Amino acid sequence: MIFQNMETLDAQRLDKIFKSMAIIALVITALILTKDIILPISFAALFSVVLLPLAKRIENKTGRIFSIIITLLCSILVVALFTWFVISQLKSLVSSLPDLENRFFAQVNVISSSLSEQFNISTEEQDQLLKEGIKNLTDNAADLLVSTSYLVYFFIQLPIYIFLFLFYRNRFKDFLLALKIGSDLKWKDEIQGVVRHYISGLGLVVFIAGVLNSIGLLVLGIQHAIFFGFLSGLLTMIPYVGITIGATLPTILALITKDSVWYAVGVVSVHMFVQFLEGNFITPKITGSRISINALAAIIALLLGGKIWGIAGMILAVPAVGILKIVLSYSTELKPLVILLGDEKNGEPEMPAEDNEK
Repeated sequence: MIFQNMETLDAQRLDKIFKSMAIIALVITALILTKDIILPISFAALFSVVLLPLAKRIENKTGRIFSIIITLLCSILVVALFTWFVISQLKSLVSSLPDLENRFFAQVNVISSSLSEQFNISTEEQDQLLKEGIKNLTDNAADLLVSTSYLVYFFIQLPIYIFLFLFYRNRFKDFLLALKIGSDLKWKDEIQGVVRHYISGLGLVVFIAGVLNSIGLLVLGIQHAIFFGFLSGLLTMIPYVGITIGATLPTILALITKDSVWYAVGVVSVHMFVQFLEGNFITPKITGSRISINALAAIIALLLGGKIWGIAGMILAVPAVGILKIVLSYSTELKPLVILLGDEKNGEPEMPAEDNEK
């Protein structure tokens, strides 16, 4: 009788595992197939949480519709100023492209001669490799145009979804209450706090990293230091990967425009130093431990997010895991999974507020 009960329990557990894996597979498939639809909705949901306090404050004086419109206009103004800054920096970069092109091909000729002497690679073979590289860039040009057109589509949809999320926010709350997912919805308030703190803190971290990178590049005398400094700061939104991408372009520029390779080494050193400050002092001080995802969970989330949604998925990966961690901490059966995701001392998962009070 005991063995039969054990077999029944094992069968039930296997059935739960199988169903869970099937659900996860279906969700991932749906996310991939509906990327164009879900992606702007996901970003709009995050930004809605960040803009909600401002919209509420204005709503007391103007009403809901006008408060949301004013909030969106303020956000669009900030984005417009940032876009103006980027365009002004790009104009300066484009004006120097002919000179950079001449220096680039001069460096290519030097490298070509070195390859011929050191590795016996003929000029014809080098030309063939260069042609193949150019062909690959040409083949990807169509994908770039598609991505650009989708970016326009994305930014048109984003404010519309934000408006609707803010306007119908009470309906979402009533919907969750109707499902009886926690009578007091403490987990919802905690998620809102984490998302709001993470997004606003991330913006400040990007700005500080951009300023520090720009100062370092200016000291080294790298051309277009402000543009590349803030580009590197912006790419810090992609943990563990963005800093590598951000350091590559100014390093190549240093190799092309400077006579000594030590300038390129200096560029790499500046980015490593800023990354050290960002990871150990700036981000922990600003964002605190509100999300506290360990490195293994973050890297896996980045890889999965990148595989599903590309760069956008990598940006959303960390807050998504942070939200998942909060939801799991309120589940009796799934709470042990928080240990695998969290980065708390001694590996102990954070307890919900109601548990801490007890």
